[in-house]
Amino acid sequence: MVGVGRLELPASWSQTRHATNCATPRGVSVRGYQTERKPLSGTLCLTSNSLCRTTNGLNIAVVEVANFIAVHKQHAVAKPVEAIGQDDLAFSASGGAINVDGRAHLVSVAQIDLALVRGGECVGLPERHVSIIAGKGALNANRYTPKPVKSTLEALEGNQVKLSIEVEESEFDKNIDAAFRKIAHEVRLPGFRPGKAPRRVLEARIGMDAARGQALQDAIPEYLSKAVIEHKVDIVAQPDVNLLEGQESGVVKFEATCEVRPVVQVPGYAGLRVELVNPALTEEELEEAITTERRRFGTLADVDRAAALGDNVVIDLEGLRGGEPVPGLNVDEWTYEVGRGWVAPGFDDQLTGAKKGDTLKFSAVPNGTEEEADFVVTINRVQTLEIPELSDAWVAENIADADTIEEWKTALRARYEEMRVNQMRRTVVDRVTDELEKLVEIEAPESMVNNDLQARVQNTLQQFQSQGIALDQWLSATGQDADSFIGSMKTQSEKAVKVDLALRAVALAQGITVSDDDLEAEYESIGVRVGEKTAKVRKAYEQNDAVTDLIAQMTKSQALEWLLHNITYVDQNGAVLDTNTVLGDHDHDHDHDHDGHDHD
Repeated sequence: MVGVGRLELPASWSQTRHATNCATPRGVSVRGYQTERKPLSGTLCLTSNSLCRTTNGLNIAVVEVANFIAVHKQHAVAKPVEAIGQDDLAFSASGGAINVDGRAHLVSVAQIDLALVRGGECVGLPERHVSIIAGKGALNANRYTPKPVKSTLEALEGNQVKLSIEVEESEFDKNIDAAFRKIAHEVRLPGFRPGKAPRRVLEARIGMDAARGQALQDAIPEYLSKAVIEHKVDIVAQPDVNLLEGQESGVVKFEATCEVRPVVQVPGYAGLRVELVNPALTEEELEEAITTERRRFGTLADVDRAAALGDNVVIDLEGLRGGEPVPGLNVDEWTYEVGRGWVAPGFDDQLTGAKKGDTLKFSAVPNGTEEEADFVVTINRVQTLEIPELSDAWVAENIADADTIEEWKTALRARYEEMRVNQMRRTVVDRVTDELEKLVEIEAPESMVNNDLQARVQNTLQQFQSQGIALDQWLSATGQDADSFIGSMKTQSEKAVKVDLALRAVALAQGITVSDDDLEAEYESIGVRVGEKTAKVRKAYEQNDAVTDLIAQMTKSQALEWLLHNITYVDQNGAVLDTNTVLGDHDHDHDHDHDGHDHD
């Protein structure tokens, strides 16, 4: 049964938690049906009104959908695949349930078949009425009540299925009643307050066609969502709906062609070999570390000669693009070490051989950009770094907690190796998912990629906005346009989708399941993160039909955990690394974004 509560709702069937203006999905399209109402363009959303406006001023068609989140939930319609990524919670970033139109939304109460004393008619019960007292309200239990809504599922070629749904005329008349009530709030009739005009009056004034059109618009997504849940259809894109009968009267029949998540196999996943940098320092690497540390104690001295690799130059730097200064490339009296390669390819080559007083003019593509810039560099001074001689006396005077060269080397090795171990552990999940992605032989479904990409772009834009960064300025500073910005993220989305499919396959192959105790522990963990009681978190997931979604997320996380502890790690020379060294003793938190894939 469907309860009454507030939903976290995606913006459309194929949309993720985040709606975005740059790629607004279309509403549910119904072929074979025309109404007198002018079609509206915009995003399909959940609200109690028939019309509302988005933040960018677009009219949007509004559809009241019973238990819509359950469609989104099981099917992770684009979650990423938060596949290993952001939490798929029924909460916003602030920890509260997301309210699409600024008000609480009451989910339509589901109809259940219940044999009652009076003829065994169908009644609606909210979720809280989960039990029927024995002997009360079930006297005619032997009477059969046909289902007012029938649905069947048919497999099609490719990753598609077809749902066929039939709604009896008596059942659909309830939707027409609801449509008249909605219309009553939109029209003004003499002698009646808004919303108070009875159906018979409205039917006489505006006719049945308008109400039936409104009912079809509202009811089809609702019946479709229930059928998706009933048949456990794992949809990953907006269904294509075709209305067959009932445009004007009688039984309503429609079909929905749905793209579903493909099921893949990842042979060889247990034998993965993931290459990581060995955290142990070689003698050569230790000597380089000592030299690096000694340079920190060096002093710069002016020299009267041409700049060479390793020298420092004090320069005035001017970078222009189209005659306008390039952000970050205009500075005076900047001390720069020749050979660092920090500015642009070929930049250091221009500096090599230059002397004090020289002015260099050349063009190059700044690092991190794609457009060429014009450089003007004035050499103010050429300097060399004078490094102190290494001795026990120097160590005792300048290095804390060490009195000799050997003591310093031992401490330095321990510090550098600890940093490399931490770096290795920060990157191990990305490296494992990189290798796992390669085992997925199919192309990532475009619909899933687009869903993940849309959420990823929206997240980035929100981060920019929170930091006060204008997108056009950022694009200009990095030498990108909108297309290259989107393209750079699409590769990440393609990986996210493949990793999502692969982790589901690993979980299935390994028989990974989530127990009731596991689920309860997760509720408790979420409660701690969002500052809510466990019972409230559990209730939110149950009321929003998001439990299956959470279980899917947990299952994929467990699959990743299994991989982390059972595959082989090797260093750059092919030597096997100890798994405990790679992972450490702590539990891994997989709620961050691994190349952006989102948990479903």
